[in-house]
Amino acid sequence: MEEPKRDQTNCLQTRIMIVDDHPIVREGYVHLIARRKDLQTCAQAGSKAEAIQQISENTPDLVIVDISLTDGSGLELIKDIKAQFPGIKILAVSMHDESLFAERSIRAGALGFVNKQQAPEQLIKAIDQVIQGKVYLSPEVTERMICRSIGSDNYSDQSPIESLSDRELEVFEQIGNGETTRQIANKLNLSSKTIETYRENIKHKLNLGNATELTRHAIQWVLENE
Repeated sequence: MEEPKRDQTNCLQTRIMIVDDHPIVREGYVHLIARRKDLQTCAQAGSKAEAIQQISENTPDLVIVDISLTDGSGLELIKDIKAQFPGIKILAVSMHDESLFAERSIRAGALGFVNKQQAPEQLIKAIDQVIQGKVYLSPEVTERMICRSIGSDNYSDQSPIESLSDRELEVFEQIGNGETTRQIANKLNLSSKTIETYRENIKHKLNLGNATELTRHAIQWVLENE
């Protein structure tokens, strides 16, 4: 195993890997992390497949995972990482609504969630907490989760989108990106029949009458979350 590099103060550096399908975003994270002498970027990846390989080769302490990747859901990647590398800590990031993805990220195995619209300093704060084994969420999401756990009705008005499973939400997003059933099946390594089943489940949960309504609704959701 490669020895972690040490900075000039002889303190062990936290090794961080970045998974995001946008190279410019990854470089932004690299420069932000480089401001801290106790942190270093040890690897980058732009896809789920590349991420698993890079983790095996670089043994990071923490992996920053974008929820939306070109070859599938970051939620599924988080689950895969936790299954194959249980000692590695994970911080999820996304441009999407945190009310929809923060709890899902925690359930998948991440210790924190940061919305990409937050100030850069929040990412560093989240890294510090997660590397210590602490959960990092916004105060709003934390309150929401607590209220749900104690049965409070403060957040009882759940969006229909929230009723979708992680895989259904992934398929829904791909439909909104203009992908066909066959394309989604190939991307997720599933059969077209399985994707059709997911499509039917989504239509039922969102009370949509046909495929046209499903596609229109999915496209609108993607556009609103860009």
